[in-house]
Amino acid sequence: MALVPSTMLPLGTPAPDFSLPEPSTGRTVSLGDFRDGRALLVVFLSNHCPFVKHIADRLATVAGRYQRDGLAVVGINANDVALHPEDSPDAMKREVERRGYTFPYLFDETQEVATAYRAACTPDFFLFEGGRRLAYRGQFDASRPSLDVPVTGDDLRAAMDAVLAGQAPPAEQVPSVGCNIKWKPGNEPEWFG
Repeated sequence: MALVPSTMLPLGTPAPDFSLPEPSTGRTVSLGDFRDGRALLVVFLSNHCPFVKHIADRLATVAGRYQRDGLAVVGINANDVALHPEDSPDAMKREVERRGYTFPYLFDETQEVATAYRAACTPDFFLFEGGRRLAYRGQFDASRPSLDVPVTGDDLRAAMDAVLAGQAPPAEQVPSVGCNIKWKPGNEPEWFG
């Protein structure tokens, strides 16, 4: 497990497009499905990463609550399943059931979407305001699997509260850290490393 920080994509960046399969339903979900003016949270996840496992149950609760408040949420798994079969589409279906995710959990087999978002780690959070400009790309909270700090989601919740209120989150944002995206051999983006 390599500890990798978020690339901290510049604030104001437009949301990169995506159209990906949702293994648990068999449908394809696209960025265009969320063009109703609501804020959008895109989270890069993994089933096997200890950093994701550490926050997954709380993430499910927080995401469900903010979805009820009008936030759109989507999870994306971009890991190479040849090297990590525990992140396969079938395993993703089981993860949705186990965690109670109420948001689409999509599979980025080509890793093109992860590259477009400059996603580097799992979890990696990208919060876009209603106009689809990046407002937050930071940590869920200060907890880590190795720290005795409760999992609260405070950092992300503060950002989501601000965006839903039509305000900007603080410009100073702490990068998320976690396991690196498991790139396919030869598929590593030039900025990764």
